[in-house]
Amino acid sequence: MYNVEIKNSCSCAIKKGMPELQSFVSEEEAETEANRLKARMEKEFCKKHRFELRKEFSSFCLYILPNR
Repeated sequence: MYNVEIKNSCSCAIKKGMPELQSFVSEEEAETEANRLKARMEKEFCKKHRFELRKEFSSFCLYILPNR
């Protein structure tokens, strides 16, 4: 199993109803979903944050970080 996790959820993620954890059978499916979520966040969120996608073991983690 491969996971897509949203770390440090912000109010935008909560308002959009984005799941904090999703599981997938294949690594490719998980990576595709993680990239899709990251693109959506960059397009739709309030611009107070930046987003990093990191592969950590069997998880693709999306970190919501403050803009500098």
